[in-house]
Amino acid sequence: MLPRAFAVLAAVLLVGSVALAALLPEGTSLGQFLHMIDSTAPWHLQAAVVQVLGHGVTTALVVPFLVRPAWLIPVCLGIMCAGGAVTAMTQVSTRTKQRRS
Repeated sequence: MLPRAFAVLAAVLLVGSVALAALLPEGTSLGQFLHMIDSTAPWHLQAAVVQVLGHGVTTALVVPFLVRPAWLIPVCLGIMCAGGAVTAMTQVSTRTKQRRS
């Protein structure tokens, strides 16, 4: 069950990142993309993140990610989920082999 969930999540993230790379203007950063989304939403994402994490943590950890391309974060998360799926699959197959012998 867990390997399948990781595999589906990896597929969704990787396909989504390709869609972002293809549909957004070239060079769109994650900050610009979130600003496009935030300007149409009734909430203010930046204020909520600063309120939850604090100004220092936001400046040190969140801001460096906002200058990266918008498609890069979903690709990285998709690769990590794919690795989690492979790892979970090998752990499941190792457990079943040990039970049979």
